[in-house]
Amino acid sequence: MDTRIESLRLEQALQQLAHLIHQHAPSSGTHQTIVPSLQLMHAIHLSEPLEAVYKPSICVVAQGAKTSTLADETYRYDPSNYLITSVELPIVGRIIEASPGIPYLSLKLSFDTDMILDIVKEMNRPVNISTELSRGIAVNRPSPALLESIVRLMQLLNEPEDVPILAPLVIREILYRVLQGEQGAFLCQFAIIGSHANNIARAIQIINREFDQFIVVEQLAKSVNMSTSAFHKHFKRITAMSPLQYQKTVRLQEARRLLLTESMQAADAAFRVGYESPSQFSREYARMYGRPPKQDVQLYLAST
Repeated sequence: MDTRIESLRLEQALQQLAHLIHQHAPSSGTHQTIVPSLQLMHAIHLSEPLEAVYKPSICVVAQGAKTSTLADETYRYDPSNYLITSVELPIVGRIIEASPGIPYLSLKLSFDTDMILDIVKEMNRPVNISTELSRGIAVNRPSPALLESIVRLMQLLNEPEDVPILAPLVIREILYRVLQGEQGAFLCQFAIIGSHANNIARAIQIINREFDQFIVVEQLAKSVNMSTSAFHKHFKRITAMSPLQYQKTVRLQEARRLLLTESMQAADAAFRVGYESPSQFSREYARMYGRPPKQDVQLYLAST
């Protein structure tokens, strides 16, 4: 493809996306759409770090920029790069480019890995399952075809009666375009039953479902048909942390949410997320967030 034509298509698609996001998310905040898996974000100010467990999803920025941090690794995405997560990951997100004049505008489209497998089967192409896995998060350059398919999904928001029939078809096209990109082969592996990536994804779902319970890594590895050594190796390769570190991160993220949004006492939050010792909770909380729970809450309240 002529690079000038490709650049023009990308620019036009981004302009359309920015207009459509602003239309359907006219005020600051996160906006759920009539497409259940599609969320829009509008922000006019830089944000404080915000923790969340990202499910498998595609995040596209039409205007502004954001970073997502996993463990000690930070990924920047903006109109030239989109973010994709292939498994559930505890992410710290931060909007780093936004202003009243040029607001941050983005969308997040969640997806089920079963849809990936469905599309791969229809593509009728062999999938090479590598033994060397990479992170379950990456940034990629979007193709014009990918952005144009996302524009078509956004345009459906103006035709609500068409959404039930057409939205699933357009979402399949979006995922097909993603599979044609840089992360296509890797993304496929999470949908292939029995692959290391799929096994780790299943284990991650268990941890997130039972994060407040005591886990035995050997039993968790066995439950997904992996040896303990292979499980540790591939888990860390995908998530940048060990299984126990992953669980601790999810626990502390949920505890902080309880403290900041539900005004829960530190000891109660500690027990709610699975800690037996409030003092241990406070130490690990301070290690992760740079200050103990009470001080963190006070500073948060003072800034809001």
